[in-house]
Amino acid sequence: MIARLTLTDFRNHAALSLAPGAGFVVLTGENGAGKTNILEAVSMLAPGRGLRRAALSAMARQSGPGGWGVAATLDGDVEIATGTLASAPERRIVRVQGAAASAAQLPEWLTVLWLTPAMDRLFTAAASDRRRFLDRLTLALSPGHALHATRYEAAMRERNRLLTDTRAADPEWLTALEARMVEHGTAVDAARIGTVTALAERLSDQPEGPFARADLALTGEAVEPEAFARALALGRRRDAAAGRTLDGPHRADLSVTHRDKRQAAALASTGEQKALLLAIVLAHAELVGDRTGRAPVLLLDEVAAHLDPLRRAALFTRLAGRGQVWMTGTEPELFADAGAATRIAIG
Repeated sequence: MIARLTLTDFRNHAALSLAPGAGFVVLTGENGAGKTNILEAVSMLAPGRGLRRAALSAMARQSGPGGWGVAATLDGDVEIATGTLASAPERRIVRVQGAAASAAQLPEWLTVLWLTPAMDRLFTAAASDRRRFLDRLTLALSPGHALHATRYEAAMRERNRLLTDTRAADPEWLTALEARMVEHGTAVDAARIGTVTALAERLSDQPEGPFARADLALTGEAVEPEAFARALALGRRRDAAAGRTLDGPHRADLSVTHRDKRQAAALASTGEQKALLLAIVLAHAELVGDRTGRAPVLLLDEVAAHLDPLRRAALFTRLAGRGQVWMTGTEPELFADAGAATRIAIG
């Protein structure tokens, strides 16, 4: 868990230091006070661009010097920190125990998962949003997934560039890039399949209750190395005309179904979609804790505001004892049933 969190010139916080305890951490305050900004700061202690997927420069306080910092002391006195300098606002710096590190190393120390109101539209959004969501879930179970995904995307971008520039389309270089895509794409696909399979099994064991039950599947043909390599080689002319690669794990999608209604999640009501998403995130957090022996830090932004009292109480009961859970809300009364918690008023 996070024993101490320090923000410097991050969003609207010039300087902020919090000492959250184990279990529930409840942040309350008016809209615009900076509650979500604190959750975003915590999310930056994981690989990627955080829960808002914002540019690094956008996280710096508007009237500040230009850079920003987020530091955390974990239980066990491990110090991790990330941020930027004013001289390089889009270059992320990561340190572990004071030594330079890469963002890809952060999951070795801390796993952070989140659910935000913006994710409520996940099932009706573009497939790329669901892949990004799935990759975040996968990363928590397979820390090497980020490296394979990054290298796959880099090789694919270079291949696309060469295909559209006939003067530079060296067949041998294309073959080498496609070999990289096969190597890393196979790993990406296998990790995603493993996550979806394990999570689907976990969800299938969930009893009936106040939260909708979900069935999961990964759509798209599984990546078989020889077939994928052949498809890339034979599809060069077609991909050049399209301006993009039309085969590979970057075309996969996460399919979610409301089990009890046997209905695609995209066709469910807004409330049902919220309940399905919450069920997936909770089951995944439990799966990560069981698999790794280390409960993830869970960030739930405005989660209580859209639940009726029965579902709020059920949520708090299910989360109790599941590690450190940060929750935000405008009214402290929303968390009356949460029991023991670190309660912090913001603003």
